[in-house]
Amino acid sequence: MTAFRSTPATSTSRASRPRAARRLAGAAALALTALALTACQDGKGLQDEGAATASDSAVATPSATGTPGATGASGTPGVTGTPGSGSGPASGSATKPGAAKKTGGDAKGSAAPSAEGNRVTCNGSNTAVTVQPVSRPLNHMLITVKNTGTKICDLTYYPVLRFDEMQWAPAARKDTQPQAVVTLAPGQSGYAGAMLSAADGSGEGGATGHRLTIAFQGRTPHSDGGASATPSLPTAGVYYDSSLTVTYWQQSASDALGS
Repeated sequence: MTAFRSTPATSTSRASRPRAARRLAGAAALALTALALTACQDGKGLQDEGAATASDSAVATPSATGTPGATGASGTPGVTGTPGSGSGPASGSATKPGAAKKTGGDAKGSAAPSAEGNRVTCNGSNTAVTVQPVSRPLNHMLITVKNTGTKICDLTYYPVLRFDEMQWAPAARKDTQPQAVVTLAPGQSGYAGAMLSAADGSGEGGATGHRLTIAFQGRTPHSDGGASATPSLPTAGVYYDSSLTVTYWQQSASDALGS
């Protein structure tokens, strides 16, 4: 009796699997294609969102027209007082530099009598000058200068004396130089002393002067301070010799005479 062999089913099933898979893949591709066509036809398919628009970013960007630190109704920092806007300071209300000085009455302002621009040098045009020989100290003369002007004037350094046609100028005594320039308000007086001759007769070239010219110095030593003065002398004149010296200008007559 002939025996029958049955063909293994394994090889048949293996051969049929690839074909089934291909059919399923093809069906899936057709389904996707159909869906894509449908989406394109009704206009509701996937679309590129594109770059964010200005309106989208404005929601999250703090306002540029508000005061830093102020909070708007939505909680977004805002500026409530933009310069030039109706809610900020009024236009043109800022105080200009220097305005306070003009209205504050600053003592250093140009209206102050003692301001540098309102002070002048004392000289023969704004003062009255007189001379007077004194008995003590012996052989001395007191020079008085009174401010007759309307401004404060400064008596700088010392007077430069010249009797008649003298060709030399008397020296100033350094030990009489004051700590500060003598300043005269209108109506005030300043003083200087002159030692006319040596008390012991040691001076030389003695002479009697009948006319005296007093020159004033400017802001720098030996500079021209303006008009000179020619005060009246006693009728008999004033005797002087080579010992003639003067003091620096002083605030009081006692300082000028050393008494």
